Amino acid sequence: MKINYIIEDKYDNVEIRDILRDRFGMSNNMIKRVKLYGKMDINGVHTRVIDKVKAGDHMYAEYEDDAGKLKTDAGIKIYYEDEWIAVCEKPAGIVTHPTHGHLDDSLLTLLSDNTLHPIMRLDRETSGIIAIAKNGYAHDRVTKLGMNKKYLAVVYGRYEKSEGTIDKPIKRRPNSVMIRDVAPDGHPSVTHYKEVCYNEENNVSLVEFILETGRCHQIRVHSLSEGHPLVGDGLYGPNSTDNPNDIEGSEYLDHLIGRQALHAYYLSLRHPVTEELMEFKSDIPKDMRKLIGNDIRIEL
Repeated sequence: MKINYIIEDKYDNVEIRDILRDRFGMSNNMIKRVKLYGKMDINGVHTRVIDKVKAGDHMYAEYEDDAGKLKTDAGIKIYYEDEWIAVCEKPAGIVTHPTHGHLDDSLLTLLSDNTLHPIMRLDRETSGIIAIAKNGYAHDRVTKLGMNKKYLAVVYGRYEKSEGTIDKPIKRRPNSVMIRDVAPDGHPSVTHYKEVCYNEENNVSLVEFILETGRCHQIRVHSLSEGHPLVGDGLYGPNSTDNPNDIEGSEYLDHLIGRQALHAYYLSLRHPVTEELMEFKSDIPKDMRKLIGNDIRIEL
């Protein structure tokens, strides 16, 4: 972690530690780490964090806890990378975090041998854009500054209204570790949706989803509750063991894609240091495009 910063007028005659808190959102613990194990210079001279600075001074802070450069030989598309954060595209079929059985082939271990801090999480079968922090400070800053995420899914049937909001509580199904259900006593869960296009031949819709809350499996559970399970969904789809439903042609379409048709296609966030707004967009994957049809125009 390295910070190069020219002191603004509003911080004239202010202690360095107060600037680190106010401008860079550092916690007291993080400031202590920089003080004890890092480097703090003003105009090239070592300085204490309790010292005051003047407008126009050059502040340089350093604390070595980043993960270094990401690997580029793993076939993972990297949209952006610096010493603070990286924005990548997770392929379907790869878990985000290392888990039992996936210690060497998770997204994080494929990208680095060092510790990474994912700022968001995507299910194994969900593809799309994901943000990763190189250190704990960057993770905390991006989270506090906020992110905007949008998803695309192919669902069976067609919503009665082309756009709307699903406001239904979600809870874990009794005696199940994975499965969630809509339930009156669940956690508040809000999903906004908008139809992008409809394929009448396959009777499937491409739908944009925006989460107001971030419950586990929220899009999949909410869409199922409206009578429109995601194509290929092994937990909540019509051909699943736990939520079976008789939808004509679903066996063929589920087999055609071989995973849940869900893709994180848009992400905006603010850089943890500069606070610059950064936006990223990913094309709809080919396997989802096949379900909709190559001849159908998609406008996002």
